[in-house]
Amino acid sequence: MINIQYIDSINAIDKALWNNTVNADYPFLQHQFLQALEDSGAVTTEKGWQPNHGLIYDDERLIGIIPLYFKSHSYGEYVFDFEWANAYHRNQLQYYPKLLSAIPYTPATGPRLCLIAPYDNAETVSAVCEHLIQYAQQHRLSSCHILFSDPHQSSQLKDGGLSQRRAVHFQWHNKQYRDFDHYLSTFNARKRKNCRKERRCLAQQQLSVEYFNGDQIDDQLWRQFGQFYQATYAKRSGHGGYLPVEFFSQLGRNMADSIVLMTARGRHGIIAGALYFKDATTLYGRYWGCAEEFDNLHFELCYYQGIEYCINHKLQRFDPGVQGEHKIQRGFEPNYTYSNHWLAHPSFAEAIDNFLQQESPHIEQYKADCEQYLPFKSVLNSAE
Repeated sequence: MINIQYIDSINAIDKALWNNTVNADYPFLQHQFLQALEDSGAVTTEKGWQPNHGLIYDDERLIGIIPLYFKSHSYGEYVFDFEWANAYHRNQLQYYPKLLSAIPYTPATGPRLCLIAPYDNAETVSAVCEHLIQYAQQHRLSSCHILFSDPHQSSQLKDGGLSQRRAVHFQWHNKQYRDFDHYLSTFNARKRKNCRKERRCLAQQQLSVEYFNGDQIDDQLWRQFGQFYQATYAKRSGHGGYLPVEFFSQLGRNMADSIVLMTARGRHGIIAGALYFKDATTLYGRYWGCAEEFDNLHFELCYYQGIEYCINHKLQRFDPGVQGEHKIQRGFEPNYTYSNHWLAHPSFAEAIDNFLQQESPHIEQYKADCEQYLPFKSVLNSAE
């Protein structure tokens, strides 16, 4: 019989047991990553992320896990439901707290509900959905949300009673490119020329690029990168970002094999960095910071270096993060991402289902429009 037990910290379960149940090298669901978020203070009840991870059992056998949080706001999620919360407020209803399955501050598609074989089937997913809904009702939560799961599981969650929502993010796909020049040869002439011009900018500004694998990053470099990240976040948003410096250094100690740091060096030392994560097939661009602004430095460290790394290391995909239509002209293709949602209030649930149905064709049209602006020779570019 399927049941779920809840723990209020990732440290309440053995690392090997958690990771073996996840059974994937996707970095953001590893025990070490979630532990760094909690231990560093990036994820706490006071920050609006109260851990409440679900351990899924068949009688006494652990058969699955799902990362879960009680959320008291919607920041750091990247599937925007602020208007839903505002609608609740206008009707004198409480939207928060809500139950959320997501990786904090990490809008990267990957495992969410992890079930071992032979339990990784639609029947078990449906049973877990039923349990989560009952749990939300018992705790008087407004809703339950599962963000950035893969398309197959999102469809299973939809069948289990959680409405599906789509969005468009931009990702790069490796089509067996030999090197970066081979990749650029697939561009039309104008976009290829622009890309080469952008890449030349670093040398013209007397900057050089080097990258470090996780085990090559010492404490001083971690502190330096953390300061870059916080300073850049502060310029953009007025606060120093979601993540303290200790978060990065703890990752360096515990997840070195999953980390690559791209840096730019000027005349007086390292002045910028872009931190990537990787698994067997995919590179994930996550965090960026700089001490000084230089032309096209962000594009080089966060996009071009990532593409080059994927080509050289034969990775299939590069997920650079959310938003940014500027990625399109550099060869990042529009892809659907998925989230699933259940709302307790019947009228609001019906209204949001109607909204999702009305939103869907607009998302499809947006994806199609974006495809017209890709730089590849085989695509008719209406901007030419």
